[in-house]
Amino acid sequence: MLMNVNEFLLGVSGVAATLIGTFIVGVFFYIDTDLHRMLMSSDAADRYLRSGVRWVFVVYALPLFVPLTLAAFEPIWGAATFIGLSLILLLSTMDTGRRIVKSGRMGVSPALAVNQWLSTAGVFVLVALPWVIGGWVPPATAYIPSILIAIAVGFTSTAALIMTQFDATAAMGDSD
Repeated sequence: MLMNVNEFLLGVSGVAATLIGTFIVGVFFYIDTDLHRMLMSSDAADRYLRSGVRWVFVVYALPLFVPLTLAAFEPIWGAATFIGLSLILLLSTMDTGRRIVKSGRMGVSPALAVNQWLSTAGVFVLVALPWVIGGWVPPATAYIPSILIAIAVGFTSTAALIMTQFDATAAMGDSD
């Protein structure tokens, strides 16, 4: 059974690495376009986008590094890695939520706002779940639901960011 859990954890870590790599490529291509410069005319919108991108990196880091740590080291190191990344994720979630509330009057996509609040709920669930399932030092299997939730909220947030940019592009095309 242990070998199957380690194989699963390493497979999930590979999926997270692929998602991060794809996201990085997309961000670099977007930053290099004139569309980025036109859409980010307001400082608050640019700061929100930066915060959202940072949040996606952090949420993908959790299913990348926690499974690797759990597969290679004792459970206490997995717990320490999870705690450290969870703290960063919680701080990043609060920052992104604050920025969306602040920029809400400036035309942030309703889909992006809904995704932000659903993702925030998902983050609080994924942070608490291993301790609820496994106690003080959870076994590797107790992290699996949290890791899967992190991938899901990261993917939906990536999709929401992309769709927001498509919507902004379409709106620019309609105004021509």
